[in-house]
Amino acid sequence: MPFAFALTVVLALIAVLQVALALGAPLGHFAWGGQHRVLPARLRIGSLVSILIYALIALLAWERVRAIDLLLNGVAEVGMWVVFAYFVLGIFMNAISRSKPERFTMVPVTLVLTALSFLVAMGFGELATAAGDPN
Repeated sequence: MPFAFALTVVLALIAVLQVALALGAPLGHFAWGGQHRVLPARLRIGSLVSILIYALIALLAWERVRAIDLLLNGVAEVGMWVVFAYFVLGIFMNAISRSKPERFTMVPVTLVLTALSFLVAMGFGELATAAGDPN
């Protein structure tokens, strides 16, 4: 469970950034390619969508470590591998950003997210289940 918790904390911190961006904070050089100091409307909407994606990722992580039981069997296991692949791609996308602040901030953050999502996908930190429970 510690890896799902850590993943959730990092996602929550990034969500705070996304909220600030969506509200018009002049932090655009940290996200979305760094081309805009203040994000245009379409990217502000993208920031809000990102928050929903982060919430879904956290849900999958907590489901994967069996802290919650809301999804069908197998969804979290497969979903966390998709999340892992998403973050691997994110490392490269952030690394090729023209924005130095985005590269120097988001590449390390995405590396942490990638490592944590891998550990969760592997089932590390999974809560024990009752004897005889196939779930």
